[in-house]
Amino acid sequence: MQPTRTVQKLTCVIITALVLQLTACKSNIAISVMDTENPIDTDQAGLLSEYRIGVSDSLKISVWHNPELSTDVVVLPDGNISVPLAGDVRAVGETTESLADTITAVLDTFIRAPKVTVSVLNASSSEYLQRVRITGAVNNPLSLNYRRGLTVLDIVLLAGGPTPFAKPNKALLYRKENDEIKVYPVKLTDILTKGRLETNYSVLPSDIITVPEKSF
Repeated sequence: MQPTRTVQKLTCVIITALVLQLTACKSNIAISVMDTENPIDTDQAGLLSEYRIGVSDSLKISVWHNPELSTDVVVLPDGNISVPLAGDVRAVGETTESLADTITAVLDTFIRAPKVTVSVLNASSSEYLQRVRITGAVNNPLSLNYRRGLTVLDIVLLAGGPTPFAKPNKALLYRKENDEIKVYPVKLTDILTKGRLETNYSVLPSDIITVPEKSF
Protein backbone atom coordinates (compact mmCIF):
# COMPACT_ATOMS: atom_id res chain seq x y z
CA MET A 1 0.00 0.00 0.00
CA GLN A 2 2.99 2.33 0.53
CA PRO A 3 3.53 3.10 -3.20
CA THR A 4 -0.13 4.15 -3.53
CA ARG A 5 0.08 6.50 -0.55
CA THR A 6 3.33 7.97 -1.82
CA VAL A 7 1.82 8.65 -5.25
CA GLN A 8 -1.27 10.25 -3.69
CA LYS A 9 0.86 12.50 -1.45
CA LEU A 10 2.97 13.58 -4.41
CA THR A 11 -0.17 14.28 -6.43
CA CYS A 12 -1.58 16.40 -3.57
CA VAL A 13 1.66 18.40 -3.41
CA ILE A 14 1.59 19.02 -7.16
CA ILE A 15 -2.08 20.05 -7.12
CA THR A 16 -1.56 22.35 -4.14
CA ALA A 17 1.40 24.00 -5.85
CA LEU A 18 -0.64 24.46 -9.02
CA VAL A 19 -3.54 26.04 -7.14
CA LEU A 20 -1.20 28.38 -5.24
CA GLN A 21 0.44 29.40 -8.49
CA LEU A 22 -2.88 30.04 -10.16
CA THR A 23 -4.15 32.01 -7.15
CA ALA A 24 -0.97 34.08 -6.92
CA CYS A 25 -1.30 35.25 -10.52
CA LYS A 26 -5.07 35.39 -10.75
CA SER A 27 -4.96 39.06 -11.69
CA ASN A 28 -3.58 37.93 -15.04
CA ILE A 29 -6.06 35.10 -15.51
CA ALA A 30 -8.70 35.43 -18.20
CA ILE A 31 -12.08 34.83 -16.59
CA SER A 32 -14.44 32.78 -18.76
CA VAL A 33 -18.21 32.77 -19.04
CA MET A 34 -19.73 29.33 -18.75
CA ASP A 35 -22.21 28.34 -21.44
CA THR A 36 -25.08 27.33 -19.17
CA GLU A 37 -27.51 27.11 -22.08
CA ASN A 38 -25.54 24.16 -23.48
CA PRO A 39 -24.29 22.38 -20.35
CA ILE A 40 -21.90 19.46 -20.41
CA ASP A 41 -23.63 16.10 -20.12
CA THR A 42 -22.71 15.20 -16.52
CA ASP A 43 -24.20 11.71 -17.00
CA GLN A 44 -21.27 11.03 -19.33
CA ALA A 45 -18.66 13.19 -17.61
CA GLY A 46 -17.39 10.49 -15.29
CA LEU A 47 -17.06 7.88 -18.02
CA LEU A 48 -13.82 7.15 -19.85
CA SER A 49 -14.11 6.24 -23.52
CA GLU A 50 -10.81 4.34 -23.41
CA TYR A 51 -9.26 3.55 -20.06
CA ARG A 52 -5.52 4.09 -19.75
CA ILE A 53 -3.69 2.19 -17.03
CA GLY A 54 -2.03 4.30 -14.33
CA VAL A 55 0.24 3.96 -11.31
CA SER A 56 -1.31 1.99 -8.38
CA ASP A 57 -3.92 0.28 -10.57
CA SER A 58 -4.47 -3.40 -9.74
CA LEU A 59 -4.45 -5.69 -12.79
CA LYS A 60 -5.25 -9.32 -13.47
CA ILE A 61 -3.00 -10.98 -16.06
CA SER A 62 -4.47 -14.22 -17.40
CA VAL A 63 -2.55 -16.55 -19.72
CA TRP A 64 -4.84 -19.19 -21.20
CA HIS A 65 -3.83 -22.77 -20.34
CA ASN A 66 -0.87 -21.42 -18.33
CA PRO A 67 -2.14 -20.73 -14.78
CA GLU A 68 1.43 -20.59 -13.46
CA LEU A 69 1.97 -17.49 -15.62
CA SER A 70 -1.29 -15.81 -14.59
CA THR A 71 -1.02 -13.30 -11.79
CA ASP A 72 -2.52 -10.27 -10.05
CA VAL A 73 -0.20 -7.25 -10.01
CA VAL A 74 -0.12 -3.60 -8.95
CA VAL A 75 1.39 -0.99 -11.27
CA LEU A 76 4.50 0.33 -9.53
CA PRO A 77 5.53 4.02 -9.30
CA ASP A 78 8.00 3.47 -12.15
CA GLY A 79 5.07 2.51 -14.39
CA ASN A 80 6.01 -1.15 -14.72
CA ILE A 81 4.51 -4.48 -13.69
CA SER A 82 6.31 -7.77 -13.15
CA VAL A 83 4.94 -10.69 -15.15
CA PRO A 84 6.15 -14.30 -14.68
CA LEU A 85 8.58 -15.28 -17.44
CA ALA A 86 8.06 -11.94 -19.24
CA GLY A 87 9.77 -9.90 -16.50
CA ASP A 88 9.19 -6.14 -16.18
CA VAL A 89 6.64 -4.75 -18.64
CA ARG A 90 5.66 -1.12 -19.11
CA ALA A 91 1.97 -0.68 -18.18
CA VAL A 92 1.35 3.03 -17.57
CA GLY A 93 -0.48 4.68 -20.46
CA GLU A 94 -1.49 1.40 -22.04
CA THR A 95 -5.00 0.08 -22.55
CA THR A 96 -5.79 -3.43 -21.37
CA GLU A 97 -5.74 -4.58 -25.00
CA SER A 98 -2.39 -3.01 -25.87
CA LEU A 99 -0.80 -4.30 -22.66
CA ALA A 100 -2.09 -7.80 -23.43
CA ASP A 101 -0.54 -7.55 -26.91
CA THR A 102 2.82 -6.48 -25.40
CA ILE A 103 2.85 -9.36 -22.92
CA THR A 104 1.80 -11.78 -25.66
CA ALA A 105 4.71 -10.71 -27.86
CA VAL A 106 7.20 -11.27 -25.02
CA LEU A 107 5.77 -14.63 -24.00
CA ASP A 108 5.68 -15.78 -27.60
CA THR A 109 9.46 -16.28 -27.41
CA PHE A 110 9.00 -18.73 -24.51
CA ILE A 111 5.71 -20.58 -25.07
CA ARG A 112 3.68 -21.55 -28.12
CA ALA A 113 0.84 -19.23 -29.20
CA PRO A 114 0.15 -17.55 -25.84
CA LYS A 115 -3.27 -16.02 -25.32
CA VAL A 116 -3.18 -13.18 -22.81
CA THR A 117 -5.98 -11.09 -21.37
CA VAL A 118 -5.62 -8.13 -19.01
CA SER A 119 -8.39 -6.78 -16.79
CA VAL A 120 -8.45 -3.93 -14.29
CA LEU A 121 -9.33 -5.06 -10.78
CA ASN A 122 -9.02 -1.66 -9.11
CA ALA A 123 -8.69 1.58 -11.08
CA SER A 124 -7.04 3.55 -8.28
CA SER A 125 -5.27 6.02 -10.57
CA SER A 126 -8.46 6.96 -12.43
CA GLU A 127 -10.44 7.42 -9.22
CA TYR A 128 -7.80 9.74 -7.83
CA LEU A 129 -7.30 11.80 -10.98
CA GLN A 130 -11.06 12.32 -11.29
CA ARG A 131 -11.49 13.74 -7.81
CA VAL A 132 -12.89 17.24 -7.21
CA ARG A 133 -11.20 19.63 -4.82
CA ILE A 134 -11.83 22.82 -2.86
CA THR A 135 -9.10 24.85 -1.23
CA GLY A 136 -8.46 28.27 0.25
CA ALA A 137 -10.58 30.07 2.86
CA VAL A 138 -12.95 27.24 3.74
CA ASN A 139 -13.23 25.49 7.08
CA ASN A 140 -12.22 22.08 5.75
CA PRO A 141 -10.34 22.06 2.42
CA LEU A 142 -10.95 18.69 0.88
CA SER A 143 -10.53 16.33 -2.04
CA LEU A 144 -13.32 13.86 -2.74
CA ASN A 145 -14.34 11.31 -5.31
CA TYR A 146 -16.36 12.69 -8.19
CA ARG A 147 -20.03 11.73 -8.19
CA ARG A 148 -22.56 12.71 -10.79
CA GLY A 149 -24.93 15.41 -9.60
CA LEU A 150 -22.47 17.28 -7.36
CA THR A 151 -22.64 21.07 -7.58
CA VAL A 152 -20.44 23.89 -6.32
CA LEU A 153 -22.79 24.35 -3.37
CA ASP A 154 -22.49 20.67 -2.43
CA ILE A 155 -18.69 20.94 -2.36
CA VAL A 156 -18.73 24.16 -0.33
CA LEU A 157 -21.10 22.69 2.25
CA LEU A 158 -19.02 19.52 2.51
CA ALA A 159 -16.01 21.77 3.13
CA GLY A 160 -17.79 23.41 6.07
CA GLY A 161 -18.50 26.65 4.25
CA PRO A 162 -16.30 29.75 3.91
CA THR A 163 -14.27 31.03 6.87
CA PRO A 164 -14.95 34.49 8.38
CA PHE A 165 -11.89 35.74 6.50
CA ALA A 166 -13.09 34.57 3.09
CA LYS A 167 -14.17 36.60 0.07
CA PRO A 168 -16.89 34.18 -1.08
CA ASN A 169 -18.02 36.21 -4.09
CA LYS A 170 -14.47 36.10 -5.47
CA ALA A 171 -14.30 32.29 -5.58
CA LEU A 172 -13.09 30.66 -8.79
CA LEU A 173 -13.69 27.34 -10.49
CA TYR A 174 -10.74 25.94 -12.45
CA ARG A 175 -11.63 23.41 -15.15
CA LYS A 176 -9.57 21.74 -17.86
CA GLU A 177 -11.33 21.86 -21.21
CA ASN A 178 -9.66 20.65 -24.42
CA ASP A 179 -6.15 20.91 -22.93
CA GLU A 180 -6.85 24.46 -21.74
CA ILE A 181 -7.51 25.66 -18.18
CA LYS A 182 -10.73 27.68 -18.04
CA VAL A 183 -11.52 29.84 -15.00
CA TYR A 184 -15.11 30.60 -14.03
CA PRO A 185 -16.24 33.08 -11.34
CA VAL A 186 -18.32 31.62 -8.52
CA LYS A 187 -20.52 33.99 -6.48
CA LEU A 188 -20.68 32.07 -3.21
CA THR A 189 -22.23 34.91 -1.22
CA ASP A 190 -25.03 35.13 -3.76
CA ILE A 191 -25.52 31.37 -3.65
CA LEU A 192 -25.42 31.02 0.15
CA THR A 193 -27.28 34.14 1.29
CA LYS A 194 -29.38 35.32 -1.64
CA GLY A 195 -30.44 32.06 -3.26
CA ARG A 196 -29.01 33.18 -6.60
CA LEU A 197 -27.90 29.97 -8.26
CA GLU A 198 -26.56 31.24 -11.59
CA THR A 199 -23.01 30.22 -10.65
CA ASN A 200 -23.94 27.06 -8.76
CA TYR A 201 -22.39 25.01 -11.53
CA SER A 202 -22.43 21.24 -11.75
CA VAL A 203 -18.88 20.07 -11.04
CA LEU A 204 -16.91 17.74 -13.28
CA PRO A 205 -13.97 15.39 -12.63
CA SER A 206 -10.73 17.24 -11.75
CA ASP A 207 -12.49 20.57 -11.04
CA ILE A 208 -10.77 22.77 -8.45
CA ILE A 209 -12.63 25.47 -6.49
CA THR A 210 -10.60 28.15 -4.74
CA VAL A 211 -11.95 30.62 -2.16
CA PRO A 212 -9.61 33.59 -1.54
CA GLU A 213 -9.05 35.37 1.77
CA LYS A 214 -9.67 39.04 2.44
CA SER A 215 -6.63 41.27 2.19
CA PHE A 216 -6.16 43.40 5.29
